[in-house]
Amino acid sequence: MGELRPLGDDLNDASRALAEALRELFEGLCVSVRRYAARRQRDPGTFSRYLNGTRLPPWQVISDLFADVAEHRGTAVTAEAIEFVRGLYGSAVDASSSPKHAVELLEQQLADADRVSRRSSVRGDVLGDALLDRTQRIADLETRLSQLEADRIAERRRADELAAVHPDISGLLQERNALQMEVERLGADLREARAQRAAAEDRCNLLERQLDAVEEATAGAQPAVARTMPKILVVDDQPNNLLAMTAVLATLDQELVTVSSGREALKALLDYDDFAVIILDVQMPEMDGYETCAHIKRRPRTRDIPIIFLTAMGVDSEHSARGYAAGAVDYISKPFDPWALRAKVAVFTSIYLERHGQ
Repeated sequence: MGELRPLGDDLNDASRALAEALRELFEGLCVSVRRYAARRQRDPGTFSRYLNGTRLPPWQVISDLFADVAEHRGTAVTAEAIEFVRGLYGSAVDASSSPKHAVELLEQQLADADRVSRRSSVRGDVLGDALLDRTQRIADLETRLSQLEADRIAERRRADELAAVHPDISGLLQERNALQMEVERLGADLREARAQRAAAEDRCNLLERQLDAVEEATAGAQPAVARTMPKILVVDDQPNNLLAMTAVLATLDQELVTVSSGREALKALLDYDDFAVIILDVQMPEMDGYETCAHIKRRPRTRDIPIIFLTAMGVDSEHSARGYAAGAVDYISKPFDPWALRAKVAVFTSIYLERHGQ
């Protein structure tokens, strides 16, 4: 296994502690950085920087590392070990939070959305070609069936003879019916692929605006314009998380309404009608984020309020897909990057103001 470089003296304590924990996990795999990076289809230089503490990895990278260590050892990693590393990760995020890290996070989300868009576009082209082929085959069968029917009408006296000459008419009918069913299925798949691409394109546009917001924030504050700012609804059952988000979003000069359950969120949405965005924790007792989101989207008054899902599970494709299906338009994982969270909220606030002519 290739030797890892010594940790730099300029690392802060939180980044050093996380890097040491990740190194301990990685060394248990007994493989080189290059080989592991190839296994996970990652850039070896970037992964090396994760282990050296010079770059903060996405939580998904750490989740993958836990899974690979468990597979290598043949035993599951304990919940205590995962929580310990999650705590180190949160401290490292807090210590290293910067516009640069926020840009990296948003660019990764943009790359994911762009990949979904391109994949959906290719799938749509394939389905479109298949649909055209089946439609043309149905048209051909209809022509042949019409000709046979015309022959029957013109030569009724020769019906028995015609049936003997064309014994495959029932087979043609069955083939046509099967193709018609396939056309319906392909049409539904094509509509789904086009909807996925449209949604992914919307996410790409949204993330590009968020990247612009980070850059504008680092360039210096813009002159304040007198206008009524919309509220932000934050839903999380953990008081510490509510305090952290309140501290991060306080610089936006917007009123924050914080609640600790889905039911309280639904009540707050009845009390106020000027929320620019809802930040909604996924894992909550009684009514989780998905159920709360479904209730919000069923109400005509609140269905258009954008929802950002806040999750500690590590945003994999399954969870993000379920979130988008429930009605969320964005997500951010805990521990969250303050710059990225502010950028997301700032963009949704800007969209709210644009829609309300402010």
